Amino acid sequence: MLRLSVILMFIIYTFTSLKAQQNPVKYGIVGLTHSHVHWILGNLKTEAYEVVGIVEPNKALAERFAKQYKFPMELVYSSMDELFVQNQPQAVLAFGTVYEHLEVVEKCAPKGIHVMVEKPLAVSLAHAKKMEQWAKKHNIHLLTNYETTWYPTMQKTYDLLQSNAIGEIRKVIIRDGHKGPARINLDPEFFDWLTDPVQNGGGAITDFGCYGANLMTWFMQGKKPISVTAVTQQLQKENNPKVDDDATIVLSYNNCNAVLQPSWNWTIGRKDVEVYGYDGVIYADNGHHLRIRMSKGYDGFKEEKMELKTFEKPYHNPFYYFAAIIKNEVKLQPYYLSSLENNMVVMEILDAAIRSARSGKTVKLE
Repeated sequence: MLRLSVILMFIIYTFTSLKAQQNPVKYGIVGLTHSHVHWILGNLKTEAYEVVGIVEPNKALAERFAKQYKFPMELVYSSMDELFVQNQPQAVLAFGTVYEHLEVVEKCAPKGIHVMVEKPLAVSLAHAKKMEQWAKKHNIHLLTNYETTWYPTMQKTYDLLQSNAIGEIRKVIIRDGHKGPARINLDPEFFDWLTDPVQNGGGAITDFGCYGANLMTWFMQGKKPISVTAVTQQLQKENNPKVDDDATIVLSYNNCNAVLQPSWNWTIGRKDVEVYGYDGVIYADNGHHLRIRMSKGYDGFKEEKMELKTFEKPYHNPFYYFAAIIKNEVKLQPYYLSSLENNMVVMEILDAAIRSARSGKTVKLE
């Protein structure tokens, strides 16, 4: 009888565990002022996740999006506390200002609610350290979402580097940005805080500098640069009077360097990477097109072009991926693009870059 009871308990446990994995993860959305929220508003319920509540105190904004995406206003709450009382989300997606990321983690972590924020992780290194402490203390996942994480070309670049396809890294150039917030017709609620030095922590240096820092930390497997040197400019004073809109950041490592070029002054929007190795170069021109040039002689080369397919689920989309992490279907690797370890290094790099630009001096990292 005892053996039968044990077998029955095992069957019940296995069934319950499988059912829990099959159930969609319950998400709460906190904030609607970040335009990246449009990505999920068009897909509030899937087999992997379900949005059970949206926190947005700006009723007019909530009503505008409710009409656009045809979700009921009953889904909208005025505060995180109200959401937590009425529903019990397993995780929260933060789509407010970068400054508000800390408050989201402070509210969610003690309740065991996982958090994913839009890049960058925090408005400052001081905020990031507090967020890290809350996440570790309460054992929650704290992820940072970047658009480039879901680019097949970035994963292919990483794989090629790991296989030593172009030899040891010597130089990396990473360009990110667009024409500027005032010139690309952003939602007004997003524009208002994106160009505010308190709510965003800076201008282009933070908005797009984080992309390059994130990718380099991954490519270098978590290794920090020895030093950071940065120069910022304000090329559209009439549009961005409070913040920088163009930056150049140089990261120096033992055997290579990286030049990050975050800007709100690119003629066309871009997120591209060039990685120069001892024997060849990788050009990740966008999300799907990649070229490899192997050196021949002084200026000759042999080129291979690739057109890469979108990732399979759950690696194609931050919301599917986050759900898979929560359900233990996927293990988050150390220093991977979304990881807390990677993004703490990103915040150190951004902090050093801002200090370097202000002082006109190179900043060394400990």
